Order: sequence, then C-alpha cells, then structure tokens
Amino acid sequence: MTTSKSLKGLFVAALVASASAAVVPRSTATNNTTNSTQLPLSSDDSFSYELLRTASLSRSFGADTGEVLQAAGSIIPGNLESFSGAFNKLANHVYSQAQAINATLDPVTARNAFFRASTYFRSADFYLHGNGSDPRLTTFWANQTAAFNSAIALLPIPGERITLQAASGNFSIPCIYYRAEGANATNLRPTVILGNGYDGAQEEMLHATGFDALARGYNVITYEGPGQPTVRREQNLGFITEWETVVTPVVDYLLSGARPEVDGSKLGLFGYSMGGFLAVRAAAFEHRLAAVFAVDGLYSVFEPYYNTLEGQVKDLWDAGNYSAFDAEVNYYLDSGMAPTETLWSLQQGVWSFDVDTVSEFLRKAEPMTLDGGLAQQVTCPVWIGAPSEDIFFPNQPEKVRDALRPGLASYNYLTAADAAQNHCHVGAMDRVNGLIYDWFDNVIANRVDRR
Repeated sequence: MTTSKSLKGLFVAALVASASAAVVPRSTATNNTTNSTQLPLSSDDSFSYELLRTASLSRSFGADTGEVLQAAGSIIPGNLESFSGAFNKLANHVYSQAQAINATLDPVTARNAFFRASTYFRSADFYLHGNGSDPRLTTFWANQTAAFNSAIALLPIPGERITLQAASGNFSIPCIYYRAEGANATNLRPTVILGNGYDGAQEEMLHATGFDALARGYNVITYEGPGQPTVRREQNLGFITEWETVVTPVVDYLLSGARPEVDGSKLGLFGYSMGGFLAVRAAAFEHRLAAVFAVDGLYSVFEPYYNTLEGQVKDLWDAGNYSAFDAEVNYYLDSGMAPTETLWSLQQGVWSFDVDTVSEFLRKAEPMTLDGGLAQQVTCPVWIGAPSEDIFFPNQPEKVRDALRPGLASYNYLTAADAAQNHCHVGAMDRVNGLIYDWFDNVIANRVDRR
C-alpha cells in the first residue's frame, strides 16, 4: 500500500449542485477570475457552496436566509453529521410550524412553510450517501416529499404528480406538472422541461427556475430519471447514458393531448449541473425541442475526473488495474485527509450510479460524453452557461459550444460582476433566469426548423 502522499491531487474538488462530475482545482481553470470578495458561509468549501445553494432558494419560496444562516452557525466544518443534524433540526421545526397553520384560512403562509421544510429535509439528506443503508435516506426523503406535496397542493394552480414509462428500459419517470395561469386549449403556452443533475431533486428545480418560468407564462414540468433521488431510492436504478429514453417520454406526454394548453412547437429542455450534459445528450436524439438550456455546459462527465489523476493512481487506472485503484482511493478517503467535497463526490457517485466501488462509478461515467458526433446531431439552439469560477466544469462549456453545429450555441460567460461566478450560477438565478428566458422568447418567436 502506498502512502496517502501518492494521492495528492487525486480528487481536489468534487461535484455539487447537484450534479457535476468535474473535479478540477481552481488554479487549472482557463477562465479563472477568483473573486475573494464573496463572503464564504463556512470555512469548509463544500459546506459553503451547499449553504449558498440552499440560501439562494430564498428568492423563490424554497428557504429563508436567516434560517439557513442560523443552521450554518451550528455546523462544524468538515463534520457531515453536524451538517445533516443542523438541517434536520431546522426542517422539523419549520415542518411543525407548517402543520400548525390553518391552510384553509392561510394557504400562502402554510404553503411557503411547507416549501422551506422540504428544502431543509433535502439539505439534511445531502451528505449521508456514503452509507446506502442509512435509514435516514428513506426518512428524510419521505419527509421532503410529503412537505413538498402539501406545498404544491396550495398553489393557485396545484402541481400534479404524474408517472411516465421510459421509452426503453424497465423504469418509470416521476414528474410534476405545473400549468401556467391562463393557459388552456385556446391559449396555448410554451412549456419548459426541467431536469436536475448528479445529486439534485426535481423539487429543487421549481425554486431554482420553475417559478421564474411560470411567472413568464410558461407551463412547467419537472422530472427525474435513473440515478436521481427518487428513482434511485424507489427503483434502485443508477445513472444511465441514454438520457433520451428519459426525456422522450416527457415530450410524448406533452404532445399527447393530455395537456391541451401546451404549444408543442415551443418546448424548452433545461439541464441543471450534470443535467447540462444529460439535456444536450437527449437533444441529439429528441428533435421536437425548440431549445436547450445547459446550466452549465458539460461535454464529458468522466473527463474532468480523469484529468485530476496523477502519478501511480493514474497509472493504475490507465492499466485497467481497478482493484488496486480502488484500494488507493479507499485508503485516501479513510485517512481523513480528503476534503469534504472529495469525500462527498465519490460517495455520491457510488450511490447515484448504484455501484460498489469508485472505479465502477467512473467506468459507468466514461461513456457519458458528446464524442462520436453526438453534438452534431443536436438541431435546436443551446443556451450554455459558463461561470467564471466553476471549479467543477472548467473548460467544459467551451467544448460543448465548439462541438455544436455553427450558429446553435449561445455561450454565456458569467462572472463575479453579476455574482454569477459559481457552479450553476448559484446565488444569481434572478439574473440568469432572465437571460435564459429572454433568449428563449426570442428563439421561439423566430424558430427555424434545422432538422
């Protein structure tokens, strides 16, 4: 067994937000404009990002800033249990408040409290996936789902949970549909399909971007596929490469007549974090989409991981000696020297890909690429987000941009000037959603069929 020094730089950062698979040091990013003025919410980089991610949902009913900061004050940097415990305590406190409200007399107050409780239960769950048999994975998820269901039932137009069957493969696709105000069979509206990534839930998407879409008069449908929280738990299925088998049934449903208020010529597909790869991959096969939003652009799920391998560990991988590779990685993770983001990302990969080892996770991620001309099969415009300080996807948005057909990529390099420098532009979604949906309005107003 080699010493942990041989693993220096093995994985120096990790996936967050749901959903990245890129782990690259800040210093290696081409577009590095490190902003030292943004106040961290924890001395632990991973905790700081996740706290910002949660607090950012305050603008759209998913959290309250003071509550998140209160929880942050009791979290011990690097201590996963303290993070989970702080948010579980907060979630139960807010959930009890929500349940005590007379929802008939005060539906808005009750609804917003249920939304916040749901978010906090998801945060409590976030760092627990290193032990797939932990009963809290079931309990916290059941609580977040129940709270969210109570909330969407109190919307002016209640959200509706539906289940679709995959285009191929023996799995189902849980979705939530939100009809826009005033949309009906004689007043058809554009519709956006919202998908998360590596670790995020469809419920988060309503707060991150769904309410912004509804406010603009779009219908919204969120979904989850294999590897994502509900499907992974309820169907024991890990991520798959063939994401078109997940998205096409959603498009079929929207065009089936079941939703007569949907304008089938104006469908947008939103991919968040690793979903930025999944959405573009799906669009290579699903040509009924008017536009794709890759927030952020991701060309290869595996490549950024591979680029951080060095020394003997890289040699073991290149030689296909996966048992020795796993032994090295496990030694490093067990040493207590791994940063939180590294520990979490690898545990999350094993869990969300439904495998037993890190090497299995990476081998399953390896085919998840736009290589082989896949990007050239995309026929609709693609909005690509490129945050200047994304330590997870550096240089990946540019690869997506350059691989698409000429004229299809709308590349958006966003910086600390708009507080949009973080992965998925977390904390700046008012600005980013404005850019995305103003662009979408222009696309669907001037749509040209490029098939």
